[in-house]
Order: sequence, then C-alpha cells, then structure tokens
Amino acid sequence: MSATTGPTTGVTTHGLPAHLADVTRDDSSLRRFLHGLPGVDPVGVEARAATLATRSIKKSSKVAGIDLAISMVDLTTLEGADTPGKVRALAAKGRRPDPDDPHTPSVAALCIYPDMVATAVQALAGTSIGIASVATAFPTGRTSMAVRLADVAVAVDAGATEIDMVIDRGAFLAGRYAAVFEEIVAVKQACGDARLKVILETGELATYDNVRRASWLGLLAGGDFIKTSTGKIAPAATLPVTHVMLQAVRDWYDQTGERRAVKPAGGIRTSKDALRYLVAVNEVAGPEWLDPFYFRFGASSLLNDLLLQRRTHRLGHYSGADYVTVD
Repeated sequence: MSATTGPTTGVTTHGLPAHLADVTRDDSSLRRFLHGLPGVDPVGVEARAATLATRSIKKSSKVAGIDLAISMVDLTTLEGADTPGKVRALAAKGRRPDPDDPHTPSVAALCIYPDMVATAVQALAGTSIGIASVATAFPTGRTSMAVRLADVAVAVDAGATEIDMVIDRGAFLAGRYAAVFEEIVAVKQACGDARLKVILETGELATYDNVRRASWLGLLAGGDFIKTSTGKIAPAATLPVTHVMLQAVRDWYDQTGERRAVKPAGGIRTSKDALRYLVAVNEVAGPEWLDPFYFRFGASSLLNDLLLQRRTHRLGHYSGADYVTVD
C-alpha cells in the first residue's frame, strides 16, 4: 500500500480511512486525537479484569481452551546464550509439543533473534509455524533509525514471517508522538510481507491512558499486532493492560472494519493464566479474536504447563514435569 505524506510536518498517512488519515496529517492533529481518547478508569478496568479472571469454565471448555492456547503460543528464546542447537530443539518442540500425542496442536510461531532466523527457517520447513524475529535493537530500541531498519532487513531477508519491533518509549513519554508514528511506519514498510508486532513495553508507560494512546498510535501507523512487552522488564503482561489493548483493537474494528491482533508477552506461565486471558479476549474484543491470527501468547515456560494440564485432562491423572520437555 502506498504512503502519502502530510503537508505540515511529514507525518505519514498510509491508506487510512479518511476520518483517521486526517488525525495523522500533522503532529498537532495526532496529539489532539491521542489526548482526546476517552480516559481509562483504573479502578474499573482492574475490577473488570479481576471479575473475568474468576469466571468458572466447564471442563470441556477448559480442554478446548488449552488446545487453543497451545496453538497461540509464540515459543520464545531471546537469550545471549542462544545457539543453533537450542533453536532447532525449540523448533522440534513447536512442531510436536507432546511427542506422545500427535493430536496436540503445534505452536503459532517461534520467536528468536535475527541471527537465528535462518536456522529456524530450516528447522520449520514444511510447517505452517511462523518465524517471528525481534528487531529494531530489541529490547531497548536505543539506536539510530538506520540501524533499526537494518536489523529488520536482516531478519526479513533470512525468512522471518513476523517482526516484533520496540517503540522508542522515551520519545513517546516525551510527547513526540509523530516521531514514534513515523518510526512504526518505516519499520512496517521494511517488513514487506511480514506481519508487524509493535511492542509498547507497557511496564514503562506508567498509566493506562498511555497504554491506550500507544495502542492507538501503533494501530494508526500500521501495526498488525500491538504487543504488551519485551518480557525483559517487570511488570510485563498484565490482565488489566491487556484489557485496555483488546478494547483498542475492538474500537479500531468498529471504526474501520479491520481486525488487528494483540500479543501479551512475559509473565504468563500457567494454564490458569492463559485461560483467564482467553476469557478476556472473548469478553472484551469478541469471539472472532479467539484465533492464533489475532491473539498470541509470548512465552517460553507457558507451553510446559499447558502440556501438563492437557495430559492431566486426557489421562485423568497428573503426569508431572518428567513427561514434557522443560526449557
């Protein structure tokens, strides 16, 4: 999709509906729009998240939910000690999470650093599992735009189908919304056919109002996903923050007819946690978002507990950690 540039400050509009393209025309319009969004009631959003987290789930729905959650996992390794062997082992686990049960769903994607993409491409050949690569100087983003775009190019050229970028939180918190907008637009263009996940690092944004503004900024700039966090700082994903982001994509859909995706990442470790997030997806965004194309979990250890709980429901007894590969 071609891009056009606004007449005043260079803020880019890229095929947005007319009423939204107008708000990105210049820096002041963008600021007015973001600060004109309805405020988030902290007590209300936290109370709703807590209420939905206690929702009772029938056993049959719980079993289906565990399978759905497995299919939504972006199985992640983002460590300085990552090796090709570790990535190949993770790819094998992603392809067949439970070797004893071929009916176990495969994961949605493998999430790795750019230099490991080629290894993942080879290991996942012939599957539908996505290859997600963090980029743009993950996790800080503290480098030049040229370097960040080069980081994206390395991943895309190696075969990444998804790019997870980090926004410049310093620019956002300083109110330089147009700079963040243009950054996302440039990365989106560099992605080519790869889907773009815009990491907000919500733990650094301080308020729910900022989370809502950053979510809308990511959507306006063309992000296919809005993602909570890098998983490298605390707090990472939380249910109330995810509620705010789910409401943003729902509002986006109501205004544009276009469905965008959400990815909470970091701190989601148990099946019980995952099911709580799925309840939130259904209640806040809608059942159409209960699909790996529109919702993901950024996780490493979560898959282990999902597999253990799946075995428990299937076999009627708790298997224990010795029965799954623990990463």
